[in-house]
Amino acid sequence: MKAKNAARACESRVLWVAALATVLAVSLVSAQERVKFPVGVGTKTLGTGLIWLATKKGFFDEFALDVQPVLLRGTPVAVQALVGESLFVTMGSADAMASAALGGADLVSVAGVINGLTQAIVAGKKYKSFKELRGTTIGVQSLASGATTVLKRIFKINGLDYPADYKLLAVGGGNFNLAALSTGQVAAAFLVVPLVFSAEAQGMNVLGYYKDYFPNYQLTVMSVKRGWAEKNRALLVRFIKGTLRANRWLFGNREAASEFFAKEIQMAPELARKGWDYYTANRIWHANLELNGEGMKLALEILAEETKAAPQDAGKFIDRSYLQQALKEL
Repeated sequence: MKAKNAARACESRVLWVAALATVLAVSLVSAQERVKFPVGVGTKTLGTGLIWLATKKGFFDEFALDVQPVLLRGTPVAVQALVGESLFVTMGSADAMASAALGGADLVSVAGVINGLTQAIVAGKKYKSFKELRGTTIGVQSLASGATTVLKRIFKINGLDYPADYKLLAVGGGNFNLAALSTGQVAAAFLVVPLVFSAEAQGMNVLGYYKDYFPNYQLTVMSVKRGWAEKNRALLVRFIKGTLRANRWLFGNREAASEFFAKEIQMAPELARKGWDYYTANRIWHANLELNGEGMKLALEILAEETKAAPQDAGKFIDRSYLQQALKEL
């Protein structure tokens, strides 16, 4: 009996050691397989804040990804980085990505980021109407961004043509726009929610919200180099799954998400909460990162008018298969 018990104990120890060795081996392999995944982002705002949330809250750890957000100014830089594969994914304006694809870049959009317009045109304290902005300089993120294209359209509706009636100055978007406006560097600028509320509190004048002119518009998309994505499907799907996990947490945790954004994007907690309410209630963020097909169509129609080019089929610039696979596997 003692011999049998000893044999069983020895067998248990062997099994335990084997199990431990397996766990250690799996851990070692996971660590070795952790992949650096650079992502380009045009501006750091509430709308694009999901990528920082997903990264810093560890949502990519399960998928062995070391995601590295890289702030980039200007579509040409982002496109060049995607084509050269120094970036794997870029979060940029839908029309700019489509325009680059039309120009020969091998790009396609795979998910939605900002599925509507949260900008407002905000003027300095002494400007109370569009007509008073004639001859002034207006602050924008970049001269070629989708938000700038829409701004020019709204100014035209209000009787001001570019460049005859006003100048544009690229100051960087987000807090850069607000800083340029606060210091008088520009007479007006477009600001995103919730920075709009901060500007109002400082006595600046909101001349109009983009969504009141264009209620259905795809602003920002997640784009990739088509050839890279085809060769690295599994890797891209892992990234989308991590982003989806973070997005679902964001939707289910108003207070914690708002607290994170307040610290990360450096805004008052109350502004972050107002922003969360606005983005979720108005479907600016989609719970499953879906693209707004009709909004994409409108973005390309405005782009065609702006560039005097023929209208394009939005479907040419979209591939939903990666997002669909990620949703199926979660």
